[in-house]
Amino acid sequence: MQDLKQVAAQVAGKIARLIAEEIGAQTQQAQSAIALLDEGATVPFIARYRKEVTGGLDDTQLRNLETRLTYLRELEDRRAAVLASIEEQGKLSDELRGEIEAADSKSRLEDLYLPYKPKRRTKAQIAREAGLEPLADGLLADPMQVPEEFAAGFVDAEKGVADVKAALDGARAILMERWGEDAALVGELRGWLHEVGVIRAKVAEGKELAGEKFRDYFDHAEPLAKIPSHRLLALFRGRREEFLFLDLDPGTDAAAGHLLAEGRVAVHAGIKAQGRPADKWLLDCCRLTWKAKLHLHLLLDLFAQAREKAEVEAIDVFGDNLKDLMLAAPAGAKAVLGLDPGLRTGVKVAVVDRTGKFVDHATIYPHEPKRQWDQSLALLRQLCVKHQVELIAIGNGTASRETDKLAGDLIKLVPTLSMQKIVVSEAGASVYSASEFAAKEFPNLDVSIRGAVSIARRLQDPLAELVKIEPKAIGVGQYQHDVDQFRLARTLDARVEDCVNAVGVDVNTASAALLTRVSGLSSTVAENIVVYRDSNGAFKSRKELLKVPRLGDKTFEQCAGFLRISDGDQPLDASSVHPEAYPVVERILKQCGREVKQVIGDASLLRGLKPEQFTDERFGVPTVRDILKELEKPGRDPRPEFKAARFADGVEDIKDLREGMILEGVVSNVAAFGAFVDIGVHQDGLIHISALSDKYVKDPREVVKAGDIVKVKVLEVDVARKRIALTRRLDDSAPAPRGPREDRDARPNQNRGGGRDGGRGAPMPKQAPAPANNALAAAFARAKKS
Repeated sequence: MQDLKQVAAQVAGKIARLIAEEIGAQTQQAQSAIALLDEGATVPFIARYRKEVTGGLDDTQLRNLETRLTYLRELEDRRAAVLASIEEQGKLSDELRGEIEAADSKSRLEDLYLPYKPKRRTKAQIAREAGLEPLADGLLADPMQVPEEFAAGFVDAEKGVADVKAALDGARAILMERWGEDAALVGELRGWLHEVGVIRAKVAEGKELAGEKFRDYFDHAEPLAKIPSHRLLALFRGRREEFLFLDLDPGTDAAAGHLLAEGRVAVHAGIKAQGRPADKWLLDCCRLTWKAKLHLHLLLDLFAQAREKAEVEAIDVFGDNLKDLMLAAPAGAKAVLGLDPGLRTGVKVAVVDRTGKFVDHATIYPHEPKRQWDQSLALLRQLCVKHQVELIAIGNGTASRETDKLAGDLIKLVPTLSMQKIVVSEAGASVYSASEFAAKEFPNLDVSIRGAVSIARRLQDPLAELVKIEPKAIGVGQYQHDVDQFRLARTLDARVEDCVNAVGVDVNTASAALLTRVSGLSSTVAENIVVYRDSNGAFKSRKELLKVPRLGDKTFEQCAGFLRISDGDQPLDASSVHPEAYPVVERILKQCGREVKQVIGDASLLRGLKPEQFTDERFGVPTVRDILKELEKPGRDPRPEFKAARFADGVEDIKDLREGMILEGVVSNVAAFGAFVDIGVHQDGLIHISALSDKYVKDPREVVKAGDIVKVKVLEVDVARKRIALTRRLDDSAPAPRGPREDRDARPNQNRGGGRDGGRGAPMPKQAPAPANNALAAAFARAKKS
């Protein structure tokens, strides 16, 4: 038992050291963070309230630690299983044990295990049982022997070896399996093929017409090590839909590359072409080993690795965009008129009051085919006056610009209300409308009206409303339907959790969906909080949370700092100061000789205090410093100030755009190759990465993020293919740079009126290259070279 504990401790220490090195921390920091995670602490809680324990690891480091911890523990579990399996077979030598224990990845571990992995009877196993292994070893050891003559001595009909050819075939199968499962050779070839490998795409026979959307990949070749993630995912989608055939060649010259690969196998096996009788036979074995064993195995392996890497990048892009969208500026406590645009089915209207409570609804038909413009305006005017509407939220789907014009007329019709209209993303609104949560929230409300409510509320507080929607359905990713859905959901859930806890939640107004995202709270406890609140009235203090069923001390520790109670018994309950740290505040108040309400907000007083004066064995300088900052601006919201983009009058359709127009828009999505901008014409325009700034930009998110309001210039419009090229460099006058066609594959929301999916768009047709003297094309070329 003691030995097992020692082994476990050694493994844990090894994992902590590896992770610490990867995230740029000390081993002790990693060990402390791992211990907290194992105790059930969440990343937001550890990042904010356990800085002394972890040495100040931030949420990004902790998320990376959490991910790697899972991988490395799985690796250790697999290592133990492999060792046990080989030992049970009686084949575990000290040398092999050392190699297995040194394996630093799952692929390396599986390479070592391959020869010992239980498998169905192979040709090589049958040959060994027929006594042909000495034939293979003999020819390999002494190529001076004539294969046919040496093999004649192994012919034995009773053992299934009918003739010389059968004997040599069996010997070849033994060598091919031996070399094909040689961990050192497989590892060497994997690394080499990853460096020089070229992924080639060909159209599947007879699929030219049906696979037209993939026509730019019908004859495509690109180095595997350099192919962008979005392009790789497009190729894999084409293969999955059976329009493309993919291969991996060792170099640009496929024939020469395969010869090099066969030569590497021969060198590893110690075989040379010296004119000896068995040389040709042995070299044929090397050729077939590469062709029949190693090439396919490594192709599948490297494709799997490349896909995993591409998926990670795609998921990160989605996560970053989701975070930006959820942390967009809230309009705040203002009455909002929500309009979910439509043509034949009408515009769905919903009104929510300053607290977000749904108070009224209607359906109007201002557009084709009914064209009830004046009647619609009259009804909207009545609703706005009745509920003292301050903001008009317009969904950006079908007929959004027509509805935007209607809202403009409405504002002129009721000037006393000083209303403002804003077009908002309705991504995911239909998913929310049909969800179980929406049905529970509005059981007697039509599905379409629920969508209008969501549109109105997401203007008041994007975070509070978007948490009700499955993150994947919000549609700000690239190729989100092609990636590992479990990993995508886990990553997006983590981003949502980080966003919610960064802002904090008012426990007396939050929905169960929002509370579920708070550190430590399960959906059941979140529901219990709402039920308790409905039965007993608003919470007066954080301590009262302990009366909620199933909310015990551990859960309270995790969630309390992120829950806010305004106008409660304890002023600190409205801040992010954790209840466990209230004694620190008491020491501060004692030294200042003031009440807490007198200290809160007094910047000059608080900035004059030294954190070192108030530390103890539990709370160090980092926590005290955070407390002083929070007292200065209690409950501060990290989100930016609310602003709205103003779309240009008269520009309502892509046909209204002209080259040279300068417009205002909202960044709807950011990809690796640029940013998409909603300029109010139902089709997002693309700012290529080379047109985002006058300076070189490596990552578009360095300069823009989803939700940003930007001023752009129209460089080029292709009405037929619904393409809009934009630039932030307002002095640009030449056509936009046309990067690789595939840069547009991941275009989100291809048709503003077509749905809220995002990322499902088929590959876009190839465009002609920009003129050679194009300044933007030159910038793009420089960026690619970098």
